[in-house]
Amino acid sequence: MILSITSLIPRLQLFLLIAVGLLSACAVGPDFKQPEAPKTLTYTEEPLSKTLTIAPGVPGGTDQVFVDGADIEAQWWELYKSPELDVLIKKALQKNPNLGAADAALRAAQENVNAQIGGQYFPAIGIGALGQPGLSGGREKQPSAVYGLQNGTDTYNLYNATVNVTYKIDVFGGGRRTVESAKAQAEYQQFKLESAYLSLTANIVTGAIREAALRAQLQATAEILKAQQNLADVTEKQLKIGSVNKVDLTSQQSLVASSQVDLYNYERNLAFARNQLAVLTGELPSNASITKFDLSKLHLPEKLPLSVPSSLVRQRPDVRSAEAQLKSTNALVGVATANLLPQFTITGAIGSAALSTGALFGPNAALWSVAGGIFQPLFQGGQLLAQRRGAMANYEQAVYQYQATVLSAFQEVADALRALETGAQALKAASDAERYSFETLDLVQQQYKLGTASYLAVLYYQNLYQQAKVKSVAAQATRFSDTAALFAALGGGWWNRTGPAFQLKEVANKDPNETPRDN
Repeated sequence: MILSITSLIPRLQLFLLIAVGLLSACAVGPDFKQPEAPKTLTYTEEPLSKTLTIAPGVPGGTDQVFVDGADIEAQWWELYKSPELDVLIKKALQKNPNLGAADAALRAAQENVNAQIGGQYFPAIGIGALGQPGLSGGREKQPSAVYGLQNGTDTYNLYNATVNVTYKIDVFGGGRRTVESAKAQAEYQQFKLESAYLSLTANIVTGAIREAALRAQLQATAEILKAQQNLADVTEKQLKIGSVNKVDLTSQQSLVASSQVDLYNYERNLAFARNQLAVLTGELPSNASITKFDLSKLHLPEKLPLSVPSSLVRQRPDVRSAEAQLKSTNALVGVATANLLPQFTITGAIGSAALSTGALFGPNAALWSVAGGIFQPLFQGGQLLAQRRGAMANYEQAVYQYQATVLSAFQEVADALRALETGAQALKAASDAERYSFETLDLVQQQYKLGTASYLAVLYYQNLYQQAKVKSVAAQATRFSDTAALFAALGGGWWNRTGPAFQLKEVANKDPNETPRDN
């Protein structure tokens, strides 16, 4: 058998040279061209002010300025200068199951690329015997007529072993397009992972801000409720001495009950926010130890990066994943086109056959065969043509989906920019309204206690202050969350990250000098 293999080597080399030459031909189907970035210089219809309105003395009211063309830090949330927030995100990057699933999907797609390369670019080699796997031995009885003789039969043992080689010559590039599509699917999964990473980090930041805002609103409502209850007690005493009527008391008691409803709603929503943060970090709500966040301890980033519009399509992971999907469907058009054309195959076998095991590998037992085949589809009920039309329609669908994703990306940035601008103005107005309404309420309550102001006036200004206080807290939280929305809308700086998106504990705690896993 060894001698037979060496005699076949020159022929195999010839076939490999032919195959390499054929592979250098152009692949059928359209070559992918990266879509051009939208030709625009701005994100918004009207020019933006470089500096946002400030509201001195309240959380989220500090200076903020847009910096054109500035890059985004990979850990942009660190600009909030909250160690508790950093710990929460680090924990989520280690344990969030959705992020882990996206990481596993990427690894599966990368292995599929390896599988496609192995199946499309290399010959299939296996050990077989007369079409059966492995070595084979059997006892047979054949009539002499099989050999062209008149009479008799032959009974004998037959042992054989062969090595079979099959190679599909990729003349029209169907195999290369298949690999191209698989690589694009791996890119798609890579950017889906980046999207999951960006979504997770942004959701934790906004979730922490929401937790802090609800806590502040809960505290404000509790303080207002306490003041309302005190006034209700005073009103009840005044009713006993006849200085007010029953309607004044019941109206105040109704206001107390209404504030209690608000308090219970804030408690519920605060619990929901904390449960959400627990789940984002991969923990059960009952087991998680979520930090209590405080708006006054969060730092508002002063400098807001504003990427050049033409670079947004390279920064947004959702746009990049849509582009990868476009590339994959484009390659599949080539696959469907190649299926309409002739298919070339080279097969070969080398081995031995003998009537006894002792002679199986002897000099007279050698056998080999080399064959080439061409298959040209002629009629398959329109199946191949329909598949090609379907592949082209899938490509058109991917084009529209890409365009929609780009439009959505620019909309999100424009929305975030306008939200920041109007949010800063709203916070200034809300903080002024809170301050003025508190001063007014304090004066009216003093006048009421002295008997110079009516109860209706107190009731009116209590409601006014309660609304102003809650709105002021909401406006503070909006400044923080709108800032996070801008970082996320611009892509989140994932391209500046050095480690993997999903940082399992054994990965996150590795020596920083080690080479990170390529994601």
